[in-house]
This record gives sequence, C-alpha cells and structure tokens, in this order.
Amino acid sequence: MADTIEERSMRKERTGTVTSDVQDKTIIVRIERRTTHPLYGKTMTQSKKYHVHDETNDANLGDTVRIVETRPMSKLKRWRLAEIVERAK
Repeated sequence: MADTIEERSMRKERTGTVTSDVQDKTIIVRIERRTTHPLYGKTMTQSKKYHVHDETNDANLGDTVRIVETRPMSKLKRWRLAEIVERAK
C-alpha cells in the first residue's frame, strides 16, 4: 500500500491555459515552456496541447488550470484536471 501512495505522488503535474472547452468532459490545455536555441542561444517559447479529462465540465476558455497525469481515458486523454488555478476575466 505504501508503494501506491508513493507512485501517486510521483505523477507529473503541469500548469497551462484552456484553449478549447467545446467537447463534453474534455478540455484542451496549452502548456508553454521556454527553452534556449542550441546553436544561437535565443530564448524561444515552445507550446504543446494536451487533451484533459474534466469530469464536471467546470473549466472554461482562458482559465489557468493545473493538470495531473493519469491512466489512459481514451485515445488522446492521458491527463485529468486537478484544479482551476485562476478563472478567465
């Protein structure tokens, strides 16, 4: 049982912005990260979109949310909504 608790705490967490909430119980979240170009050293912003399970359809477009890695829910959904950090204004 202790192994299960440790494993759950090891799950990845990300914070991003909701870009789509059209689907039922699914939101699309864009995660941005800053990296430097390997040759030129310029700082660049890279982004990736994740399909996230939102059981209560609570998140709306533009909200800042925290997502957590979980078991596969469907072909694309591998993340679930943990909390809404900040509502869109």
